[in-house]
Amino acid sequence: MQRLDDFWAHDPYILPYAAESTYYLYTAARDQPAVVAYRSADLGTWDDDPMVVFRVPEDSWASATEAPWAPEVQEYRGRFYLFTTLHDSSRQLEVPGGARFRAFAEGGETEYIPTARGTVIAVADHPAGPFELLRTDAPVAPAEFMSLDGTLFVDDDGAPWMVYAHEWVQIYDGTIEAVPLAPDLTAAAGDPVLLFRGSEAALLSRLPPSARTRMPYVTDGPQLRRLRSGALLMLWATYQPRDDGSDYVETMAVSRSGGLAGPWEQLDTLVDGNAGHGMLFDTFDGRTMLVLHRGMGTPRVRAELHEVVETEDRVRLVH
Repeated sequence: MQRLDDFWAHDPYILPYAAESTYYLYTAARDQPAVVAYRSADLGTWDDDPMVVFRVPEDSWASATEAPWAPEVQEYRGRFYLFTTLHDSSRQLEVPGGARFRAFAEGGETEYIPTARGTVIAVADHPAGPFELLRTDAPVAPAEFMSLDGTLFVDDDGAPWMVYAHEWVQIYDGTIEAVPLAPDLTAAAGDPVLLFRGSEAALLSRLPPSARTRMPYVTDGPQLRRLRSGALLMLWATYQPRDDGSDYVETMAVSRSGGLAGPWEQLDTLVDGNAGHGMLFDTFDGRTMLVLHRGMGTPRVRAELHEVVETEDRVRLVH
């Protein structure tokens, strides 16, 4: 057995499976185009060898050689649904207005070219899979969108939605959007809805105007949680400007109306220090935990856990 600090994990997601008193941690495989799962009974020690629960198929719109991103598994109507982001870096997408984003970094100018990227949904009868795509011809969000990090949200009327990030590489000011899903999750059931833009992050409002415009506005890893007050909380990740670059952080927004449409009020940073893509889950003993990864953009990316508690409109870390 091993501990979280012992193995690589990017965009981790933990599903508590009560039928087996087991926690499943999902992440992308580091050495193959697949999603893997580690199991634990206590959140302290985990399998030495993860299980492959999904492989990118050869017959889909995406490249079968590119690793998936941001896997998460949720139980819905008695089955288990994997949301994960696939890619085809060989196929370029259009940019609204026709102007690609350019940035200057050490060594010269970098041009960011949007390519095919989008979240897909796969299904299985057990958290260990194997998961099979519901459709192979296209991602859930419009195929012309460079989108990622889709997550399932079921509203108070029982209608399913996928909430996702629209990639800053394509639109510069990244967004969080939502698209309604068919009841069986096989396809989108309507047009996407804009929830908010990355430039609205509370951490940017505290910076001088010159610093607010130094960088693209990144949106990553949305997840929603209904609070006991009735408010709807969203965790999401972005980058905080620093004098020597930027810092990946976990932040929050709240819809006090309780509705997905908002309006969304941006809240303070929850975790900083190059850590983010956080997801909440409840333990078998009644605690609420946050799992995220630290070490974004470095060879040492590790999952870490934090206990959190609810307040009326947000969560805070238990120190």
